[in-house]
Amino acid sequence: MHNRRISVISQGQAKPFISALGLDFGRKRIGVAGCDRTGLIATGITTIDRTSFEQDVEQIRQIVNEREVQVLVMGLPYSMDGSLGFQARQVQKFTTRLAKALNLPVEYMDERLTSFQAEQLLIAENRSPSRHKGLIDRKAAALILQQWLDVKRANSRNSVAAIEY
Repeated sequence: MHNRRISVISQGQAKPFISALGLDFGRKRIGVAGCDRTGLIATGITTIDRTSFEQDVEQIRQIVNEREVQVLVMGLPYSMDGSLGFQARQVQKFTTRLAKALNLPVEYMDERLTSFQAEQLLIAENRSPSRHKGLIDRKAAALILQQWLDVKRANSRNSVAAIEY
């Protein structure tokens, strides 16, 4: 069973697989993104239309179980001045309850401008942002998760480089 959780890279070193779930939390919807097993690429999975906390958790739990998720990566909406406002506190409150319900660790990523970036991606694809709100949330979740994956990879390279010296 443990063999499924290890992939081999070209130098013959074992590298554990990564299964993280990126979440873009909003009042009406939650954008959900996952990553490939190597932790290189994040992609949007789905958008959950929010109903009740219990139903939201159940939908996320199904994805967590299917994908063997090890960590939740939640976008945290800092204000442009870097402070945490009302919406950020709502996200933290929801995330604390979600992490407890799913028994998973959570890491936060600054999500400033991810929805704007997601809208720009839709415009570049000649799609109307106003008609594709769920897709924007999904793309924003993928941007949040990709940012987290990139930071993790950069940090792991730096620690390997430090060990080699």
